[in-house]
Amino acid sequence: MSGAAAPEALAEPSEQVGRGWTAALSVANGAIWAGWYGPLQILLALQAAELAPPGTPKESVLAWVTGTGAVVSMVSGPLFGALSDRTASRFGRRTPWIVAGVAGGAGALVLLAGADTVPVMALGWCLVQLTLNAAFAALTAAVPDRVPHRQRGAVGGWLGAAQILGVLAGTGLATAAGGVAAGYVACAGFAVLGTLPYVLLHRDPVLPAGRRPALSVRALVAGFWISPRRHPDLGWAWLTRFLINLGNALALLYLLYYLRDVLHRPDPGGGVLVLTAVNGVTLLGTVVVGGFWSDRVGRRQPFVLWSGVIMTVATGLLAGWQTWAGALCAAALLGVGFGVFTSVDFALMTDVLPAAAHRGKDLGVINIANSLPQVAAPALAAPLVHHLGGYRTLYAVAAAVGLVGALLVRRIRGVP
Repeated sequence: MSGAAAPEALAEPSEQVGRGWTAALSVANGAIWAGWYGPLQILLALQAAELAPPGTPKESVLAWVTGTGAVVSMVSGPLFGALSDRTASRFGRRTPWIVAGVAGGAGALVLLAGADTVPVMALGWCLVQLTLNAAFAALTAAVPDRVPHRQRGAVGGWLGAAQILGVLAGTGLATAAGGVAAGYVACAGFAVLGTLPYVLLHRDPVLPAGRRPALSVRALVAGFWISPRRHPDLGWAWLTRFLINLGNALALLYLLYYLRDVLHRPDPGGGVLVLTAVNGVTLLGTVVVGGFWSDRVGRRQPFVLWSGVIMTVATGLLAGWQTWAGALCAAALLGVGFGVFTSVDFALMTDVLPAAAHRGKDLGVINIANSLPQVAAPALAAPLVHHLGGYRTLYAVAAAVGLVGALLVRRIRGVP
């Protein structure tokens, strides 16, 4: 069958998407990130400190809860991406999963609001990861479904801008809501409202039932392995993303505790909000520009490389300049680097996808490089802080990991 005969849902997109579609998708993306990062930046840390049993460090409780949730995230992204690839609903392949995932995520956040023990807290966070990852897998798959290669850097830039605004919104809601329970409810409401414009106003291409791949557990599980030998560019791109995100996760995991225990800030929660705002301003100044610039020059690698180097310098400042001024400078630099990385690396990833029929599954596998660091970071960070030199060692290791990831982008051959 010729490429021209492929249904719209499986065809390679050629027409540029409009501003309305990009804006609605970006707002939905930001809403999902708010649902994640209100808890991750503020609420889970405060809840861990409240619920930690006597004699158990709050850091260990937080590491166990976030690590368990990240394991769920790693599984759910590829799973729901693959299920959305096979969905032949009249509402399209992706929209039903966005709706169900966000609704379920809001319910799980409300469950977290009422958690009064560590196991219930862990259960609630795992459900948040399961459901919001279902929505996120479908949402990100809409980009290669609808956006041509020449526009993906720009769209990735707007998605990156929405991501940091979502992180800022979630952090702000968690801080201003007036308590842990109210913070969770506020994040839940924001996640629902933010996705409504996209699902109500924009059509999702329909997959004809006759073109739906057969579903079997064996095929589903086997499909989660993408051979780096057959697809080396995808393998190197995945490793680059994983290591840079691991360095970033190590830097951010204990930020509240760093401000409280090392810098002795009187209001560490407010300090996290200030740093997030500074980071957001510089990120917004580079994320869209980086994506547009990458599209214009037709190159991805130099942008990913140098953004990783800038992020390494930022994390190194947290290790070597442990003052409030140092933290502010690090937040600003991290925003510059992560802004360019977010938009251009997303475009690079969509450029190395193997096939249109399983974009959702492949992006789910790629997004393991976002969630696996959430598992690895707590496992590495707790012993580094408690037994191997404290926060200086933690941030030095984070800088080194991120630098290695940035350098490995040069191993990609098919994307300049």
